[in-house]
Amino acid sequence: MAQYPLKQSPAAANPAVVPVHGALVDAELAARHQAFLAAATADNTRRAYRSAIRHFQTWGGALPADESAVIRYLLAYADTLNARTLALRLTALSQWHVYQGFFDAASTPTVRKTLAGIARLHGKPKTKAKALPLADLERIVARLHEQSNEQGTLKALRDSALLQLGFFGGFRRSELVALHVEDVSWEPQGMLITLPRSKTDQSGEGIVKAVPYGEGLCCPASALRSWLAAAGIAAGPLLRTVNQWGHVASKPLHAGSINTILESCATLAGLDYVPELSSHSLRRGMATSAHRAGADFQAIKRQGGWRHDGTVHGYIEEAGRFDSNAAGSLLRKKTA
Repeated sequence: MAQYPLKQSPAAANPAVVPVHGALVDAELAARHQAFLAAATADNTRRAYRSAIRHFQTWGGALPADESAVIRYLLAYADTLNARTLALRLTALSQWHVYQGFFDAASTPTVRKTLAGIARLHGKPKTKAKALPLADLERIVARLHEQSNEQGTLKALRDSALLQLGFFGGFRRSELVALHVEDVSWEPQGMLITLPRSKTDQSGEGIVKAVPYGEGLCCPASALRSWLAAAGIAAGPLLRTVNQWGHVASKPLHAGSINTILESCATLAGLDYVPELSSHSLRRGMATSAHRAGADFQAIKRQGGWRHDGTVHGYIEEAGRFDSNAAGSLLRKKTA
């Protein structure tokens, strides 16, 4: 694919024509084909693949690669890189070879078995973000409300809207920063938010999430209205950067800043597990808190936009380790 670095190409002698499924076509048709191929892969995935290819080349690997080079690359980083990271690098190399029309040296049985051995000997449990309980979100929102009243800062209003949207909407961070004012419609019961595209909707059919008005301390709809009104935002990106002088930019927040904002707000609220939090804590927190509140499994899955039941079951089981516990039934005091 054109988006990956290319050291050798069958069409290198004549850049005006490139091979597509074995046929030579003119540059305009080739460009359209490359555009469609690029659209088939999410931007985040494409960036990760590019980074993986650059890492392989920086190590000294040439493209196309042979099996021995790929194995040497794995051995070079077996002790320093996580097996999951190496698996991603192999996937990127595999994609490069397949789309460039070369033999896929990254997917041979020997290469895959080598990776499996590395995973068995050096594998580590995947670090999971801690779920943010609803009670702790309420602590954060209350502290931000105090800060907004005391200092009149736009950041406090934005952060409250962001965290409540992320939690109650079950949004991924990439989805949050991609939201525009035009994606929100206001209903008597709350908000309808349309996601033009998401991780589980790569074809762009659109997903609509309902976020009701709140009756307690948290109300994402009211928080969003307050932020938009104070920032004077009537169109365009929903969640934007605010500089040190309180000026609201026209560009949206970067996805990577969501973690920083959550950590800062959690610290402000005095939570004692800040290092364990990430943007994913909002989605996990919604799932576990909704389950404890008696929400239907399918409703939780739908709100979070999860594709697989197993993912949601995992969150719920983790949250209920002490609730439905065989040892607990033996250790509780028995009433007469």
